[in-house]
Amino acid sequence: MWMNLFNLSDTTEVAKKILQRGEMVVLTGAGVSTESGIPDFRSPDGIWNKYDFTEFATIDALLRNPVKVFGFFKEFLGPLKSAAPNKAHKALARLEEVGLVKAVITQNIDNLHQKAGSKNVIELHGNALNARCMGCHKPYTLDDIENERYGFPPVCPDCKKLIKPDVVLFGERLPDAAIKTACQLSMDSKLMLVIGTSGTVAPASGLPHLAKKAGADIVEINVEPTIITKTTTDFFLQGKAGEIMSELCEKILNEISVG
Repeated sequence: MWMNLFNLSDTTEVAKKILQRGEMVVLTGAGVSTESGIPDFRSPDGIWNKYDFTEFATIDALLRNPVKVFGFFKEFLGPLKSAAPNKAHKALARLEEVGLVKAVITQNIDNLHQKAGSKNVIELHGNALNARCMGCHKPYTLDDIENERYGFPPVCPDCKKLIKPDVVLFGERLPDAAIKTACQLSMDSKLMLVIGTSGTVAPASGLPHLAKKAGADIVEINVEPTIITKTTTDFFLQGKAGEIMSELCEKILNEISVG
């Protein structure tokens, strides 16, 4: 029944709207990376249906049982290094090249937007390929953790505090600068493209509403309707992110070349 509460759009309609607006801000969630072999978090097959996040992904859990949590980190974060950008990441990078993507705001920690060539990426939850000392904040890498170069769990040789992946765990504050930038981009946007996010995790979940309130059109791409689909979305494209973004990018570039 819910499918009848909103109008499905097509890529031709959305391509014309993007060109009309001239520029867009993009918000991405885990669904943009599933076609790269990275599981999402909240679907029936998602990570939090296999693991209790309170045992593996909170700052309290890390401090309580670092050996257990770092075992999870090694299992989950290791494959991110070899993951390759899919058609959705590449399409967004191409649209940035031609001046139609102002910035990509992402909830993902996989670095795939950067691998694809996107330059202006705001990471709300950090980047798993980096690591940082919890005491002196000295930078390290995921390799340092994986190779147990500083022990297991890894300890900073300078201050003897834990080295953790440079990602935001439950119970930690998101980086202030990233949140401030994301909010400003949303309020300034003429069109926001929302891809593969459940719309349930704050503060990212509030960005489409912020953009909508400021007068932006909201285009959503997802395999299923989400909490924002019937309340905030103006154009809903249903399907896999890679397939839809590839088609959408092709139509936009064809229009540009003809024009």
